[in-house]
Amino acid sequence: MGSQLVITLKAVEYKGEKRICAESEYNPEITGILKTVPGATWSRSMKCWHYPDNRETINSLFEAFRGKAWLDMDALKKSRLTVSGTKEDKPAAPKSVLPELTAVASEKVKKFTIWLRSKRYSESTIKTYTDSIRTFLRYFSTKDISTISNDDVIEFNNRYILANQYSSSFQNQIVNAIKLFFKTVENRQLDPELIHRPRREHKLPNVLSKEEVKAILEALPNVKHRTMLSVIYACGLRRSELINLKPADIDRNRGLLIIRQAKGKRDRVVPISEKLILMLRDYYTTFKPLVWLFEGQKKEEQYSEESLASVLKAACKKAGITKPVTLHWLRHSYATHLLESGTDLRFIQELLGHKSSKTTEIYTHVSTKSIQKIKSPFDDLF
Repeated sequence: MGSQLVITLKAVEYKGEKRICAESEYNPEITGILKTVPGATWSRSMKCWHYPDNRETINSLFEAFRGKAWLDMDALKKSRLTVSGTKEDKPAAPKSVLPELTAVASEKVKKFTIWLRSKRYSESTIKTYTDSIRTFLRYFSTKDISTISNDDVIEFNNRYILANQYSSSFQNQIVNAIKLFFKTVENRQLDPELIHRPRREHKLPNVLSKEEVKAILEALPNVKHRTMLSVIYACGLRRSELINLKPADIDRNRGLLIIRQAKGKRDRVVPISEKLILMLRDYYTTFKPLVWLFEGQKKEEQYSEESLASVLKAACKKAGITKPVTLHWLRHSYATHLLESGTDLRFIQELLGHKSSKTTEIYTHVSTKSIQKIKSPFDDLF
């Protein structure tokens, strides 16, 4: 998919509920991604996928299509006035469709990419940084890069990121990419104190009960699908870690799963039960993967993240679970269930591959083991 592909968002009403409708030219990959966004519902009458009208949907859409398509937010803001029946004397936000990169800017982005690779940044980080700086430079396509200042960064923050309601994580990624780009390619530093960073959001992880996890796994008749989701939950993997597994990463004799070069380029091992090893053996006998442990329809090709998300969504629907479950929920559930069963937080940190213990400590806020023992002072009033 090229960067010219645009997804237009509009406000609509569906059965009396305010929704966001996503319209675009037909593209199989785009359609596949639209299906995986939490709350997705297909409307035959409107001929579009629509979602709950809230900030979470905007953030999810942006994350799903980053680097793949542009979201036209202008139509959403205008159509919201029509749906609500009110008018506001406010200027329309700038469109998310930006001019193409100039030849000069394109060469500088390539130079930035080469530098990132020379420093052995992961491909996902390289993509995030180059996509971010490409967006920034497209916004200032009529301005000489050598004249871009901190004031321009603040303008971009206010008139593009905030006006289009993009996520705080994207805002931080943009800031990081800008600082690194100007330091390495332009040989000058922008003053970080003048760059407006958003406050870090502190959200609790979404957790499923053991019964819900069991229902999801039992709803999968396909051996490959059930095995993939079982491994994610049983070992607390990120989806990229699952997709990058190879058959040799299973050490049956020691009962370990080896996760190589995960986030932060760190290897780690996690215990793998005999029950899961038997499941993997049945899967391996049936599908006989050649390179990757879980391959797509074509041999030697990795299973796609989009297809994996679709598998989970179908399982949740079949299991009657209406929560907007994502693959990362299974990892969160693994950590929380370990904590509730008495596993030391330091061990959970190692199993998840967290660099900081503070990242792991968030699971103490959603564990019910201690919370349910707390007696409310209300109970002593009567």
